[in-house]
Amino acid sequence: MTTTRTTPTPKREGAMSTLTPARAPHQDGPSGHQDGGRVGGGLFDPRQLVRSLPDAVRKLDPRVMVKSPVMFVVLVGSVLTTAFSFQDPGDWFGWAISAWLWLTVLFANLAEAVAEGRGKAQADSLRRARTDTVARRTDGTVVPGTELRVGDLVVCEAGDVIPGDGDVVEGVASVDESAITGESAPVIRESGGDRSAVTGGTKVLSDRIVVRITTRPGETFIDRMIGLVEGAARQKTPNEIALNILLASLTVVFLLACATLPAFAGHAGTRPTMIVLVALLVCLIPTTIGALLSAIGIAGMDRLVQRNVLAMSGRAVEAAGDVSTLLLDKTGTITLGNRRAAEFVPVRGVTRAELADAAQLSSLADETPEGRSIVVLAKERYGLRERHQGELAGAEWIAFTAGTRMSGVDLDGRRIRKGAAGSVAAWVRERGGDPAPDAAELADAIAGAGGTPLLVAVEDADGARVLGVVHLKDVVKQGMRERFGELRRMGIRTVMITGDNPLTARAIAEEAGVDDFLAEATPEDKMALIKREQAGGRLVAMTGDGTNDAPALAQADVGVAMNTGTSAAKEAGNMVDLDSDPTKLIEIVEIGKQLLITRGALTTFSIANDVAKYFAIIPALFAAVYPGLDKLNIMRLSSPDSAILSAVVFNALVIVALVPLALKGVRYRPVSADQLLRRNLGVYGLGGLIAPFAGIKLIDLLVSLIPGIG
Repeated sequence: MTTTRTTPTPKREGAMSTLTPARAPHQDGPSGHQDGGRVGGGLFDPRQLVRSLPDAVRKLDPRVMVKSPVMFVVLVGSVLTTAFSFQDPGDWFGWAISAWLWLTVLFANLAEAVAEGRGKAQADSLRRARTDTVARRTDGTVVPGTELRVGDLVVCEAGDVIPGDGDVVEGVASVDESAITGESAPVIRESGGDRSAVTGGTKVLSDRIVVRITTRPGETFIDRMIGLVEGAARQKTPNEIALNILLASLTVVFLLACATLPAFAGHAGTRPTMIVLVALLVCLIPTTIGALLSAIGIAGMDRLVQRNVLAMSGRAVEAAGDVSTLLLDKTGTITLGNRRAAEFVPVRGVTRAELADAAQLSSLADETPEGRSIVVLAKERYGLRERHQGELAGAEWIAFTAGTRMSGVDLDGRRIRKGAAGSVAAWVRERGGDPAPDAAELADAIAGAGGTPLLVAVEDADGARVLGVVHLKDVVKQGMRERFGELRRMGIRTVMITGDNPLTARAIAEEAGVDDFLAEATPEDKMALIKREQAGGRLVAMTGDGTNDAPALAQADVGVAMNTGTSAAKEAGNMVDLDSDPTKLIEIVEIGKQLLITRGALTTFSIANDVAKYFAIIPALFAAVYPGLDKLNIMRLSSPDSAILSAVVFNALVIVALVPLALKGVRYRPVSADQLLRRNLGVYGLGGLIAPFAGIKLIDLLVSLIPGIG
């Protein structure tokens, strides 16, 4: 199977990167984006620091701080040093240490508050989108939307706000979903397909639909979105919990080490104060990653929200970073969802224009997407004006039905039919005609290439005969091959899943550029494939939009449901793509990998940072008692007090310096694991060793100028 390796196509025009409230569209460009409710300033907005400061102060509550063992120890240390400073109000060293320890805790809370702040801003815009609506049941009663129950049928017409989440069971309508997706362009919602789900708070723009309510008030999709983007529903992931345990263990180790220092120092003839011991402990424990760990996780989910993807759990974001197999439903995911007319192929003796005219006429009574596409192709390719049934006097229209599998028209002494090859061939034979030999050859060639042939026939004074074949094909979405090439470079294997026959599936797979395909797939086949991949130790991601995709979405490690899909699909997945763009999974995987890389990079930096601080503090503390340790005082710090204060100040400031990196994330590049490890150690490991030496020495030069410390 041939593949290409080119750069991925840019995000489709008109896609918003933030959630915006429902309001009158404000046209600010060709794509007509809405700008209301948009959260500006990028992922890291310095103004957010000021807005988040009150939240950071509120997080000083010990009941909140205890959730982060490392920072809870720093909080306790801040209280102790402050208490000891009150015992000796003239000790400026004690007050300086206390102040910087409090700032260390505050900076850690500020990092988390800034990360949460964007989610709260998004949630506020969503709350403005919620409205108190009334609902008109099909039995004629009118009730407030808050009184609707699961299973109620409500009627929504043009101008109505849909009162609750549900599925369209009757009709088709154009719906404004800008309250959810930020897109000003309306979408079509119709019954009986995979585009039947509607969301409470969205607005019907045209026609009439009947909606069956599927959620209780207070549990709507927008309510869930608000909880998710606020971070209220966020739980720590297994990796995050494991890292917290590691950090807590290191904290306990250094706590025990510092607790033994007074006895050791007393034996050596010196006695460090409690303030010095607390400062030493805070500098030795991994405060940098402890302070930023929560912010990294929150920012990872927020980066998904910025791309119009809702992750139902942090676990799903992490799993996306480790995905190795991607399963994609063909219809509506890789292809546009409906077969479209691609070509008119006449038999010998018939012109393409003659065939196009007959195909268009016979399709006017065909309301299926395939029938409408034939009318459009004839108009675009051959300049045939789209005609309407009412303007052709005396015409008798034959609508398409599943029974006859044909549509047509009787007009001006001619009978024209278009439909499935077998049905139209039988119709010709019933009228004494003989389908042209090359018609069967053309139909077989189209079917062999993965397309669907429709015959067009006519009965007139010359008898019944076949005019030619209409080639229907699944249309692969633009840019798919390039996007799959990008996934391949990321080490992800792509598998297309379809109910089509193997010939059709192979043709679409080759055109789209996927690595493999599963044809004639049932829901059980999808589940079995996912379980086989998982049994081999691989994490599996799947995108889908139909009810038949729901079991597989639930089984997959990362299940991305399209927002245009059914309620069952959205309930089964652990992510929802509000743009309904299946290629978005590339961005989801990148964000997952970026989250893991960022956490690993800052952990490496933090541990290396602590190692460097040992060389700053320990020699300065004990060089007077053990002169041999002075050789380790390679920074030549001014005094023990200056060394300790400089390390504490650096410990606090480095948290602030790393907040933008924690929120934006380390840039992801598709490289191998060993290359990633080398880069991690070379950049963040080495940087974590060098930065404290330079930073602490610079602060020491400034601190040494303070009387009584230098």
